[in-house]
Amino acid sequence: MSQNNHIQNNIDNIKTLQKDAINLLKTLIAIPSFSKEEDQTASIIERFLIEHGVKTERIKNNIWATNMHFDANKKSILLNSHHDTVKPNKGYSFEPFSPFEQDGKIYGLGSNDAGGCLVSLMATFLFYYDKQDLPYNIVLVASAEEEISGHDGIELVLEAIPSIEFGIVGEPTLLEMAIAERGLMVLDVLATGKAGHAARDEGENALYKILPDLEWFRSYQFDKVSALLGAVKMTVTVIETDNKQHNVVPSNCKLVVDVRVNELYSFEEILSIIEQHVKAAVTPRSLRLRSTGITLDHPVIKAGLALGKGYYGSVTTSDKALMKFPTLKMGPGDSARSHTADEYIFIKEIEGGIVTYIELLENIFTL
Repeated sequence: MSQNNHIQNNIDNIKTLQKDAINLLKTLIAIPSFSKEEDQTASIIERFLIEHGVKTERIKNNIWATNMHFDANKKSILLNSHHDTVKPNKGYSFEPFSPFEQDGKIYGLGSNDAGGCLVSLMATFLFYYDKQDLPYNIVLVASAEEEISGHDGIELVLEAIPSIEFGIVGEPTLLEMAIAERGLMVLDVLATGKAGHAARDEGENALYKILPDLEWFRSYQFDKVSALLGAVKMTVTVIETDNKQHNVVPSNCKLVVDVRVNELYSFEEILSIIEQHVKAAVTPRSLRLRSTGITLDHPVIKAGLALGKGYYGSVTTSDKALMKFPTLKMGPGDSARSHTADEYIFIKEIEGGIVTYIELLENIFTL
């Protein structure tokens, strides 16, 4: 049976899954699920899967499951997206936890990032859940703490689930293929001086000491520029001193630097270059969120290319960075809407996302 015939013969099932996914998304939007506070949405996801006959596992606020006929002798594909959200910004013109439909869109916090992706992947998992003789196992993970890259999210679940051959990470990409992703390294940069009275010529002003470093971070250009991810980008996002009084020379001054790393550099190389140029002490908060990429000849990418999908490098970081196996980032919605006021996703994007994910897996299964 051809892929198109297989989908056409299951069109009623797919339409039911699309309807269920949209209703689930509205339910999830109505419950606040900030990072580390996702217990209620985890329970909703767990109950939804159980009601559809799925045996689930829960680790903290992460829900995972395998297809009914899981075979340990087969390789496994991961379907993953997250159910935590950022906090709503002050620009909302409506209650962010009151989902509603208008002009073919579902509005509400988390609708685009990444609720639409999550419910689409869940529907895809249910489509295959009870099918026998699949060439791969399918493992679904609805994870927590993605928005803060927390240790109790996907990183925790990966220790418990079956070994994964490759994964599909649901993030809003307009259903195009993000085959590479910048890594993220956050630096604390500390200059130390000596306190003194501002009225007298005494002390050593740490704020003045750090100014050359501040200018270096603003102007330095790394040599290697990626065709997919562009240049390494450094942005100073915080400047603070230990001083809360106007008449005291600050004894230390700290910068926080957001560094987005392309796939041509390791974090260690970036740190070495920074330390050669900066006089202040440089301390990375984490080396976990490294740049990732997947080759064009990988089965999941070949399957997407066969669907006519384009590919690109993503400047944003996701849980993809924490996975040590090849992953494709792809999903309904638009990254430009993420973390914005009056967040929304088109209903047709979700419906199309479910069909696209099914078509993608069908192509993989026939390769």
